[in-house]
Amino acid sequence: MKSIAETIARHLDLPTVSLTPEEAATHFVSPFMAIAYGFDGPVSSSYAQELLGWTPTHSTLLEDLEHGDYLTTPTT
Repeated sequence: MKSIAETIARHLDLPTVSLTPEEAATHFVSPFMAIAYGFDGPVSSSYAQELLGWTPTHSTLLEDLEHGDYLTTPTT
């Protein structure tokens, strides 16, 4: 989550800050959401790849945010 927030903030020229658990509880409206966003739950797609015979072919989320057009201003 931190890497995602930092990448988006950098592209939008916004600051990022770390919050204490108490600050996060009020920022995210509830302590539950603060815990959910702050939980470090690394995951892997290896099981899905093996089960389904699937191999990712596209960029990762961070690569897509970094080089995609999500954070560009449309020209009209």
